[in-house]
Amino acid sequence: MDNKPESKHLLEMRGLRIEGQSGEEWLEIVKGIDLTLDRGQMLGLIGESGAGKSTIGLAAMGFARPGCRFSGGEILFDGVDLRELRRKDRRSLRGVRIAYVAQSAAASFNPAHRLIDQFSEIPVEHGISSKSEAEADAIDLFTRLKMPFPDVIGFRYPHQVSGGQLQRAMTAMALSCRPDLIIFDEPTTALDVTTQIEVLVTIRDVVKQFNTAAIYITHDLAVVAQMSDKIIVLRYGEKVEEAETRVMLSDPKQDYTKSLWAVRSFTKSSKPPEHEQVPLMRVEHVTAAYGKDVILKDISFDIHRGQTVAVVGESGSGKSTTARVITGLLPPLQGSVFFDGVPLPADYRKRSKDQLRQAQMIYQMADTAVNPRHKIRDIIGRPLSFYLGLGGAKLEQRIRELLDMIELDPDVFIDRYPGELSGGQKQRVCIARALAAEPKFIICDEVTSALDQLVAEGILKLLDRLQQEFNLAYMFITHDLATVRAIADRVVVMLQGEIVEQGSKDTVFSPPHHEYTNLLLSSVPEMDPDWLDNMLKSKVDSPDIVRSSDIIR
Repeated sequence: MDNKPESKHLLEMRGLRIEGQSGEEWLEIVKGIDLTLDRGQMLGLIGESGAGKSTIGLAAMGFARPGCRFSGGEILFDGVDLRELRRKDRRSLRGVRIAYVAQSAAASFNPAHRLIDQFSEIPVEHGISSKSEAEADAIDLFTRLKMPFPDVIGFRYPHQVSGGQLQRAMTAMALSCRPDLIIFDEPTTALDVTTQIEVLVTIRDVVKQFNTAAIYITHDLAVVAQMSDKIIVLRYGEKVEEAETRVMLSDPKQDYTKSLWAVRSFTKSSKPPEHEQVPLMRVEHVTAAYGKDVILKDISFDIHRGQTVAVVGESGSGKSTTARVITGLLPPLQGSVFFDGVPLPADYRKRSKDQLRQAQMIYQMADTAVNPRHKIRDIIGRPLSFYLGLGGAKLEQRIRELLDMIELDPDVFIDRYPGELSGGQKQRVCIARALAAEPKFIICDEVTSALDQLVAEGILKLLDRLQQEFNLAYMFITHDLATVRAIADRVVVMLQGEIVEQGSKDTVFSPPHHEYTNLLLSSVPEMDPDWLDNMLKSKVDSPDIVRSSDIIR
């Protein structure tokens, strides 16, 4: 250890190489990466899926995920090569001097333990503080992170707080031992725009307050513009370009970087509703509740054939609950759902097979929406057998046709397992599974939120092509207003279970806006490194600026 090279930086990677196992072979997935990071500095890692962002972030902790191994280079943390440390010594750093904030806070917390108990675990285990001291520190950090009711919120369980609150609780946990380095791995991907702003401000303030170094991993270019001092662009495990943030945004050098800056160029033209027809799907005066909690309050809207209706709003606004009512998973207290003019039974178990077939869903997290033990042929083949009664050669032929339809080579993909596919490929398989039932209506629930922007654009173009080809109607649940601009014909804006505004995309997005719609639009980060500061300044200059919690109909 005494002979290790010294580093003037807190973190320095020199020629880092990592291999991943594919069958009996080891393939290089990180190819000679160099980077440096100092205290109080934030480094943004961006690139499409498979670029190596998360693998490099975990390597900063001296960790290689299962199926991966370090094959070369150095990882110097405070002058010590983490690769040379004993496993016990590496583990003693994690959570104490190096912390990690995962993408999905909901999946990272133990649902059976209170937040404050999970916060206290690491500082108590490492002898940094007593249980009572750790609990007092948790309340202090919850206060600093602007958590509501900081004195008591820690005594709730994970399911009893919102996504944004849970993400801040995870950031507080990462700070429990006052680490020198925090890795933020896509911490705001699944959050709505208003909650995302709160979390971004929190993260940036944390880095400044504690002079902490941070790695911020994201596929959202507008977000990285607000957060990072410098940016590294990655592709296929290699560094494409590195520069200070302002330089990178104003003058990218490499063609690949320029292509990232130009994403989301796709925009479909709005299709006017066919008023002479009965709407394909009609939600009429629906009120719904979970137990005694009323979630939806007298909502009504129509979806016509061949149209996309985007349902937008922050977490808890009732978007997914509306989907549950439409699919019969949550019978409403009042109101009805009509399909092609015919009222649907409120409970899916009372619907006919054909009624079930006509309305399909594509879910947000493709990873959890498919069975990892089933091959792609089985995943797509199941609805073909169940709804259409296909078998034998006809089943095989239709599976291949559907794979062609979603632009995946049947000879390559039909016998693969989901774990052998990228995120975008898995989402395409979920689209094929929905199409297999030959529906007229598909609910797309945040289908691009977990995907990088290049892949997301490809998914949107695919959905648009399929809509035109089969005259499909889509209900698109999303918090991403860039997606709404790209694919929607009509927009339904929801707040606290009510529809506050609805109309054509051009009407809703053109001023004057409803005050809540204006809040959503103003909360979308822009590719301007001063955007977040300017927004915060506007709130200081205008203390009466509207917040979602202030809007009462």
